[in-house]
Amino acid sequence: MEIKSLISYAVGCMFGRYSLDVEGLAYAGGEWDGNKYTTYIPDADNIIPVCDDEYFEDDVVGKFVKFIEVVYGKETLEENLKFIADALGGKGLPRDVIRDYFLNGFYADHLKIYQKRPIYWLFDSGKKNGFKALVYMHRYQPDTLARMRTDYVHEQQARYRTAIDDCNQRLLSASGSDRVALSKKLQTLMAQAEETAKFEEKVHHLADMMISIDLDDGVKHNYEIFKDVLAPIK
Repeated sequence: MEIKSLISYAVGCMFGRYSLDVEGLAYAGGEWDGNKYTTYIPDADNIIPVCDDEYFEDDVVGKFVKFIEVVYGKETLEENLKFIADALGGKGLPRDVIRDYFLNGFYADHLKIYQKRPIYWLFDSGKKNGFKALVYMHRYQPDTLARMRTDYVHEQQARYRTAIDDCNQRLLSASGSDRVALSKKLQTLMAQAEETAKFEEKVHHLADMMISIDLDDGVKHNYEIFKDVLAPIK
């Protein structure tokens, strides 16, 4: 499907695997050359969160929207996002449809394209979508997990605490359908916070080890090292 191929290419540009300024592969290991990227700048720290809400400005949806704007222009941005959302077959606002695809469809499609040897790795806390982030294997560094933990996982945990407090406050004066909706949201947030806390412990353990990987060992071997914090390959 052409739209899914476009999304895959966009993610490649987010990580610097591809560039709008050079043909073919721009980076697949070795020395990084920042001069290859002028039209669209890749993610600086190689960690792109995938959230069920707008918790981070630079999450995968924000970056994708920016990519579409850069490639096709600001004037047609909204209609292009709608076209993409319609092609994905989702219902609702275009950005929500695109967010849902990144949360629930993108990684399965990536695994198919790369025949279960993914180059973009999905760090994943579990079924509650507490925390997810994509990392480009070829740009992985021994301190990547430490940065993920402090800059993203801890940030996410703080946001959950704030959102849970907000729900509890609003429940004090809510009634009827509002109360039901808030109670449901609170349950979801608490489950996500709990899942993320367990994930944080696992990431902490691996981050302290400052693990190096050798790309020559291949995807399967390297993925296995981090399997406790990565989405299972199905």
